[in-house]
Amino acid sequence: MFTVNRFVKNIFLSIGCLVIFQSFGQQSGRKLTSYVNPFIGTGPVSSSLSGNNFPGATVPFGMVQLSPDTKDAPDWSAASGYDHNDSTIVGFSHTHLSGTGVAELFDVLMMPATGDIKTRAGNPSQPGSGYRSRFSHQQETAKPGYYSVFLLDHKTNVELTATEHAGFHRYTFPKDSKAHVVIDLDHSLKKPDWNCRIVNAQFRLVNNHAIEGYRMITGWAKFRKVYFYIEFSKPIKAHDFVDGGAEYFNQPLINGTDLRAILDFDTADTPALLAKVGLSAVSIANAKANLQSEIPAWDFDNKIQEAEAKWEAELQKIKVEGTEERKQIFYTSLYHALLQPNNIADVSGDYMAADYTIKNAEDKAHYSTFSLWDTYRGAHPLYTLIQRERSGKFVNSMIRQYETYGYLPVWQLWGQENYCMIGNHAIPVIVDAVLKGIPGFDIQKAYEAVKNSSLTDHLNSPFSIWEQYGYMPENKQSQSVSITLEMAYDDWCVAQFARKIGNTADYERFIKRSRYYKNLYDEKMGFFRAKDDMGKWMEPFSPLKYGANGGNPFTEGNAWQYFWYVPHDIYDLISLVGGDNAFTDKLDTFFTLDARPDEVNGNASGFIGQYAHGNEPSHHVTYLYNYAGQPWKTQYYVSRVLNDLYNTSFSGYAGNDDCGEMSAWYVFSAMGFYPVNPASGVYVIGSPALEHVSVKLAEGKTFGIKAVNASAKNIYIQSARLNGRPYTRTYITQSDIEAGGKLELVMGAKPNKNWGKAKADRPSANSFGVRTGHLTINRNE
Repeated sequence: MFTVNRFVKNIFLSIGCLVIFQSFGQQSGRKLTSYVNPFIGTGPVSSSLSGNNFPGATVPFGMVQLSPDTKDAPDWSAASGYDHNDSTIVGFSHTHLSGTGVAELFDVLMMPATGDIKTRAGNPSQPGSGYRSRFSHQQETAKPGYYSVFLLDHKTNVELTATEHAGFHRYTFPKDSKAHVVIDLDHSLKKPDWNCRIVNAQFRLVNNHAIEGYRMITGWAKFRKVYFYIEFSKPIKAHDFVDGGAEYFNQPLINGTDLRAILDFDTADTPALLAKVGLSAVSIANAKANLQSEIPAWDFDNKIQEAEAKWEAELQKIKVEGTEERKQIFYTSLYHALLQPNNIADVSGDYMAADYTIKNAEDKAHYSTFSLWDTYRGAHPLYTLIQRERSGKFVNSMIRQYETYGYLPVWQLWGQENYCMIGNHAIPVIVDAVLKGIPGFDIQKAYEAVKNSSLTDHLNSPFSIWEQYGYMPENKQSQSVSITLEMAYDDWCVAQFARKIGNTADYERFIKRSRYYKNLYDEKMGFFRAKDDMGKWMEPFSPLKYGANGGNPFTEGNAWQYFWYVPHDIYDLISLVGGDNAFTDKLDTFFTLDARPDEVNGNASGFIGQYAHGNEPSHHVTYLYNYAGQPWKTQYYVSRVLNDLYNTSFSGYAGNDDCGEMSAWYVFSAMGFYPVNPASGVYVIGSPALEHVSVKLAEGKTFGIKAVNASAKNIYIQSARLNGRPYTRTYITQSDIEAGGKLELVMGAKPNKNWGKAKADRPSANSFGVRTGHLTINRNE
């Protein structure tokens, strides 16, 4: 269990070494959950981006994330609702997003309070003006599945734990106090951002121990339905229902759009009050059934233990050794990567489909919260290694959106599409699962969904324009360069799927489209840049000028950062530039050019030159030196990112975690490799940050990584062995990992410029033995 004051230091950690751990069973027996610090990434320093994570209680991939909110109306600056720099808490809501750039959810906020309180939260600068309370990080604690804090103004201790569909509260009030619980159904993201408003809400008093209701809210996710059923361990003595400024005392029912309930309790016999809260996206009856199934009794401590045991089981899938700080960062990153997607199907299997009808999943799983522009890069490839069964369920959930909505998710939340970001990145997730043999879904239905989603015009994806021009003209489609590059990659993935099932005609069509990125390469300028529909370069052009999310050819980046986004065709990109030396020279400039124009996008952070680790378009670039024969530079820059841009403080990330993508980059890179092309089955080797790694695989196999002579200075690979045999390739494959065994790396303080330099040792473009682009590359043989 962590208390925040132990970790507020901004420590930039030294690189560890990587050595295979031969006998994890001989460790002290310390639980891996003890290395997780949920406060990492919960607050910025000096206007930086810090992660945007929440510290509250949840279970792996659960629908409920029960966590404190320090904001009345959270916005992008504290999109999880919690900012470590704040000094007051407004309440504890049951649903949150982890690390996103948009605030959303915050359903069914509850707050214990004492004394005479107001019906509104109050002013954060005036403690006591409402039910809001001051708190101290010295009296705040969190670990996987558990959160607690002491509310200074109410002199009340709050403890929280959770199951998949329910939250469990324990409030310890001062004895004989005027004890209340406030339930706020108006608490939401900042209104009217994203047109957020409460459409309808209801409280109904069931009996003197239970209250139920719902709210229907629209915002970033359109028209969400959230149903709840709450039971208390003590009788409700009296209650006040509030709709806006009107109060209704001891009435059994209220409907409205600005609802709060104030419930009164007697603490004379015992100061502890427990509350069990079941949620559902389908109905009140299902919320009650979820609660009765998952929390049938009042054993709060038992549920803490169950939640922690679920986390321990997931963390045990990757065992590592290293410094205490490195293990804290690693296991916290792994924890954050497993917070989402979230299963919104009830215990019965019922779920709200994208067309607002009620359907049933036979396997009791329907996942949402797909931040795909982020997570297809590293998080989903990580899931295929340690969450194979769930990966199949993720694919099934995406296919269900296709069946009801018409195409695959772009950014799906609470079962609804919000169209945030660009590309069609459910496609690489599905194709990666197919090529890796992930079980549990219909291959033909998956291909139908992938193909048709690549041919159906929708927001930011006008495929008729794509095929007409062979690129996205900026005067026809904003963010044109980024969309062209990202859609070219998605089309490459469709082509690999088509070839896998023997559809030659579709393969040729989509592999042709995967090369459209070349049509926006300006050889004279040396960058990808925008054209209009007449084929003319659009002026003026500066490779340093940033775009945001519209009105510019680039998405949350500039031409420097997007130049490298051809993950399916790196060798052709090298040829476009003029060969290995020209390519590495350009990389050198990229990592050392510190120019910062005033219009730097707010999502760009964590800079090394123009490299911006705080946003996803840069995430693969440190690994590209391997493709041009200079792997020691990859080792140098990967170690810099691991050292400088992650730490154990509350500002421990260089940017928004984006539903675990920033965390997944760390998990992969700390182990020693990363999927530059997420659907290729190829992992490019970098510079490991841990002493020992063992990955638990299917069928009882493990894959281990060992580094010899590793230290803070020994960041360069001198030589390698795979399963005891000399190994000079700068990558490993999915089949290498799935076969089990170990990779041994000998580390040193100076680069060995001969290791991995030969062309035959450079990363394979595809490990599945299918063609990439116009040529066949299979360096595995």
